[in-house]
Amino acid sequence: MSRLQFIGSWRRSALELLRFHGALPQSLHCLQVRTKCDEMRGVAVGLYEKEGDHPPKLSAGGDEFDRLGGGKLTDLIRESALTGELGIGRLYHNIGTEYNCLAVVGLGREGAGYNHEEVIDEGMENVRVCAAVGARALQLQGCGEVHVDGMDYAEQAAEGSALAVWRYNMNRRKRDRTHIPKLELYHSSDTEAWTRGLFKAESQNLTRRLCDTPANEMTPLIFAQAAVDALCPCGVTVEVRTMDWIEDKGLASLLTIAKGSCEPPVLLEINYCGTAPEDKPVLLVGKGLTFHSGGLCLKPKRGMDEYRGTVSGAALVVATIRAASALSLPINLSAVLPLCENLPSGMAVKPGDVVTLLNGRTMRVMDPGVAGTVMLADPLLYGQATFKPRLVIDVGSMATGVTSALGGSATGLWTNNSFLWKQFQKAGGYSGDRLWRLPLWIYFKHLVTKFGNFDMCNKGRGPASSCLAAAVLHEMVPCSDWVHLDTHGTGMLAKDGVPPYLLKDRMSGRPTRTLIQFLYQLACKCPAA
Repeated sequence: MSRLQFIGSWRRSALELLRFHGALPQSLHCLQVRTKCDEMRGVAVGLYEKEGDHPPKLSAGGDEFDRLGGGKLTDLIRESALTGELGIGRLYHNIGTEYNCLAVVGLGREGAGYNHEEVIDEGMENVRVCAAVGARALQLQGCGEVHVDGMDYAEQAAEGSALAVWRYNMNRRKRDRTHIPKLELYHSSDTEAWTRGLFKAESQNLTRRLCDTPANEMTPLIFAQAAVDALCPCGVTVEVRTMDWIEDKGLASLLTIAKGSCEPPVLLEINYCGTAPEDKPVLLVGKGLTFHSGGLCLKPKRGMDEYRGTVSGAALVVATIRAASALSLPINLSAVLPLCENLPSGMAVKPGDVVTLLNGRTMRVMDPGVAGTVMLADPLLYGQATFKPRLVIDVGSMATGVTSALGGSATGLWTNNSFLWKQFQKAGGYSGDRLWRLPLWIYFKHLVTKFGNFDMCNKGRGPASSCLAAAVLHEMVPCSDWVHLDTHGTGMLAKDGVPPYLLKDRMSGRPTRTLIQFLYQLACKCPAA
């Protein structure tokens, strides 16, 4: 019986570790081309950590596999000295006749639950990690079909495995692309939760694809077409507003940022009706900078390519509405997505220029590099006047301050309603993708509005850039319940502390699943924790 050892961890991907232990050739695609992927089937099961003198315990699916194999799996685990440590496991070949490969991966402590100090459900997160490491290891072995044990949390197993095996590889030759296997639930009847998890993961993967696509292949018009393709088959209405319409409506703040580029701006209006048409919708406004060079305040050339990801706010909104439709959430959603590029040219906005907003107030563009507050200003005002929403949520990568404060640990959140914060906190704990509330004090309002020659400044005064950006946007929502999500640290390239179900130095798609979970709680009137 041949066996192939692998180790998965938070710090290194399954591929890196397989290579490290000499289990894979350096040219992975050669292995995949030679393997008949569609014919190979694999299964991933969990192993709970041993406690005291008790040996590690297989998950329910692992027990079933062991029973069908006459106890061979238990013997192999005993021989290999697996302890059930989270993310650590082994691959076995030719155990039984139904599957070509078996991945046994550590699940951590049995009975792990919600950790109030970490603000996360550790049991659910452990299942995501376990499923991700197992599914990715089987994928890299060439399995065209991967069955994943539900491990008591079928939804989270689906999320972890579907996120882990997905790749953005459209710009590679077909023969060099990583094969994405078909995922199935193993030994569990909870197909509803499994399907729900797949919907959530596929929505986050849609966000990742829209963000990772190079800027020349994801212009405002191309993004608009991608949104139409993703949403219209689901019964969602998408209106594509072009340059003439934007000028006619007087959305000057969007035009101010867009005029530096030859690519014309676009504004998308999206409507999903999941309940009575007369019910007030939730308004989602996403920042859609398909490339953000900083304008005349040019960003450093090193790492500038990452700023194709500043379309993440709009991408997240599209993916969220797609998931809401797939899950048939009983809620009405409306979205306004301004799309443009921010580039330097003779037409570009100059530092110090002043723009008059739809509400008659003036904004000085002190720094074109802080473009999000400018381009979202008029769309926020327009969306509230048009849709009369019950709640306004805007999302996008606004400023670097939130990255300095939180890194990639959590998405920054600002709100004028503590109940909404509690709901988002609960959603983040459930999804494993946390948010953290930051202050929206009058102190910051004064720093962005107390000027002699104009009403407000897009940058404000002082170093708290993300709090100042939130204060500017709050000025556009004086009377409604409002939430602002700054994804600068989480919604672009995944860099530090990347969980096994995402890829380092690739777009993360965060926090798509958290926003979907929040809307689910809102629609189903779930109480805050």
